[in-house]
Amino acid sequence: MEGNGDSKELAAYLLKHHSEQLCSIILSPDPRLHYPLLVDFAEIMDDNPTLSQFIFAKPTEYLPLFDEAAVWAQKVILGDLKQRENASLKDNIHVRINISGSPLECPETFPSIGRVRVKHRGMLLTIKGTIIRSGAMKMIEGERIYECRRCKHRFKVYPEVETRNSIPKPIFCPSQRPKFCESTSFQLVEDNKICHDYQEIKIQESTQVLGVGAIPRSIPVILKDDLVDTVKAGDDVIVTGILTAKWSPDLRDVRCDLDPVLIANHVRRMNELKSEIDIPDDAILKFKQFWTDFKDTPLKGRNAILKGICPQVFGLFTVKLAVALTLIGGVQHVDASGTKVRGESHLLLVGDPGTGKSQFLKFAAKLSNRSVITTGLGSTSAGLTVTAVKDGGEWMLEAGALVLADGGLCCIDEFDSMREHDRATIHEAMEQQTISVAKAGLVTTLSTRTLVFGATNPKGQYDKDQPLSVNTTLSGPLLSRFDIVLVLLDTRNPEWDAVVSSHILAEEETKSHNSEEDLRSTWALPMLRRYIQFVKRYFRPVLTKEAEKVISSYYQLQRRSVTQNAARTTVRMLESLIRLAQAHARLMFRNEVTRLDAITAILCIESSMTTSAIVDSMGNALHSNFAENPDQEYAKQEKLILEKLNLLHEFPEVISTGSSIC
Repeated sequence: MEGNGDSKELAAYLLKHHSEQLCSIILSPDPRLHYPLLVDFAEIMDDNPTLSQFIFAKPTEYLPLFDEAAVWAQKVILGDLKQRENASLKDNIHVRINISGSPLECPETFPSIGRVRVKHRGMLLTIKGTIIRSGAMKMIEGERIYECRRCKHRFKVYPEVETRNSIPKPIFCPSQRPKFCESTSFQLVEDNKICHDYQEIKIQESTQVLGVGAIPRSIPVILKDDLVDTVKAGDDVIVTGILTAKWSPDLRDVRCDLDPVLIANHVRRMNELKSEIDIPDDAILKFKQFWTDFKDTPLKGRNAILKGICPQVFGLFTVKLAVALTLIGGVQHVDASGTKVRGESHLLLVGDPGTGKSQFLKFAAKLSNRSVITTGLGSTSAGLTVTAVKDGGEWMLEAGALVLADGGLCCIDEFDSMREHDRATIHEAMEQQTISVAKAGLVTTLSTRTLVFGATNPKGQYDKDQPLSVNTTLSGPLLSRFDIVLVLLDTRNPEWDAVVSSHILAEEETKSHNSEEDLRSTWALPMLRRYIQFVKRYFRPVLTKEAEKVISSYYQLQRRSVTQNAARTTVRMLESLIRLAQAHARLMFRNEVTRLDAITAILCIESSMTTSAIVDSMGNALHSNFAENPDQEYAKQEKLILEKLNLLHEFPEVISTGSSIC
């Protein structure tokens, strides 16, 4: 397969399978733009296995031939479209190889960034990663035409990536008459200079696929023409391209090395696919059957789900409920002025050492499809948000933890270890879900649609008489941004210690005798992940009148309360109540927010209060356990809360039956 015959064979393939794309390109109005022609590698393998092998092994030869074939195929189609307005031949057309659905997409076929080696050079390589740096758009010279002074032969010279895209001067004439022409004198033809758009990005392999102790590797990627500015920092991408090398910048006292670089042929954003984990139909049927079984005792069913969260930690019902509601989140909406009200919830755990805070952080990261775990001490403002770095004399932005967790979960352990001005940088990220940057002349706004899960130790011995801000050294504005703040205090309760120790010992005994798990009582991690993603994707709960009345009454009571916590009792608390009620409705597999969801949201907020307006003490969240009959327990709490809110007369069925759960 050589020369012009190849181009015709490739053109025949394009005419057979991609004539519609070619027609669309021909009818496009601007002939100066660069147009992509998307070709599936799996389709090529089915149609012509030999050709697919050549494209995979020799992409530097066959991809330019594919581009030429696309132009040749246009000429064939153009004859039928000449009468159409705007029909014109487009010279700048690039065939983009999409490996989706082909064997090249399997993890066994293509290496991770850290496993890229010299043997992959010159091959069509596919790698996955997250963009951590996005350079500015530049223009590079695409080719130069030289003329031999002796034989007048004209030929093209292309830039070399290895020498940082410089175009070398030819040293001999490529004429077909070598004996006649041995000239080394060439003249540059200046009348037709061709330039290309050019951008460099850097992608880093995902930390979720690495083992403990492994350092995530990164590789620069070159984008050209229509690929420029299609992705941004923080995006998850799959890049298909040709692996080559280039000399590192010539810096003083620094050794010059050949660095690997990927020249991209196709870039696929996975941001839309982040939450699209595989949820088979049989799993959906299991969810529906599960709620059918618990139709009469819905809270018992809910608790069966919650027991699957961090099962190695005994009890802590309140914390597990808070983690579930935070991960599921509420529904984002846009008000009349166009302002977005976030749907993501934020959770802060304040507790003594050994209360399981870090365990919950790590388990929540496993439940989320996209997560970043960091510690407050190791996270400066640059490490959390964004930093400006200088590369080759040019300033560019490198994404931090909150930007990389966009659309997922950012877990920050040792939250109190951050310096005050470092904590202030996440105020905007938590509420407005953006980060405004003004560094080194780079002024921009980055997206941080992430939920923040923080954990911190109290400052010294926790003093219940002091407000939360004093006990945690966190400012009021920062505390108000957390939907739920749970305080876990190790009060050394002998009865509780006896229960926990007997449970752990019994659990170890069960493990040694029976390794099978009872899925009826405890959900496995994969099923829990699928359930959370399913309810987030398919349910958009709407508040009922009853729920609105309960939430409104509670908010007004908190504002009137003498013992109110000023740092927490703001309009943000009202928004938090709505988000938590919506999240609970999703957890309960419903599309409407009922009184049950509103009162559960109130109980979560009450657990966040150091001084409660409803009851004197909601108890220590550390010692909260799963009730044997949660539906009866809820009936008592509902009656108590409605009585405090002066709403019992609104719901006479609660007085008569003592329960309103259908």
